Amino acid sequence: MKPGAGPAGWVGILSATLMAGGLLAGCTDGAPEPEAEQTEVPKELSSPAPAPQTAEGQQIGTPLAERVATIGLLNKRNNLSQDIQLKPGETRRAGDVVIHLSSCERTAPWENPPETGAFVQVSVRERANAESDFQWKRIFSGWLFKNSPSLNVVEHPIYDVWVKDCAMSFPGEEEAIKPSAGGNAARPAPRATASAAPSSAPTPEAAPAAAAEPTTAT
Repeated sequence: MKPGAGPAGWVGILSATLMAGGLLAGCTDGAPEPEAEQTEVPKELSSPAPAPQTAEGQQIGTPLAERVATIGLLNKRNNLSQDIQLKPGETRRAGDVVIHLSSCERTAPWENPPETGAFVQVSVRERANAESDFQWKRIFSGWLFKNSPSLNVVEHPIYDVWVKDCAMSFPGEEEAIKPSAGGNAARPAPRATASAAPSSAPTPEAAPAAAAEPTTAT
């Protein structure tokens, strides 16, 4: 405002300020709240493909039904990621993504190289174009590997899925990696080597018996 402006000028400035504040308040108050993430699995995805078969006697360690896999899910649009824990046969939905776990495996601690894998099916709710309806589409079905991710990749412009862990144990695993009280693995005590017994001194030979004196005949 120019110097010397009268009361009318101050009233105009105050009215404009109040009007701008009202417009801003109206914009913020009317902002829609974010929708809650959908978690209900659609009926058409509740019965996914059967799990891969394992040869009888080949499965060792924790039974398959008791294992727990951790699957990572990333939304590339908002850079938000989350961990989804599943048991074999379970299905979880996170918004427009449905993940089903058929199996998970990991190598035993004494095997090299170490590896962790999970057999998953991934479906995404999307539409082909702006005029079509949303539909569920399976974008991946197969094994994912933690230490060798390039062997099998979920290819999608919005979502990324990878395996992080398969919680299971093997017989004797705790004993194999259990540290001693000093922090180092327990080592077996060295065997005591028995020293050869010293040879006993030779026994002196018995003195020859004294010769009998000849007897004289009487």
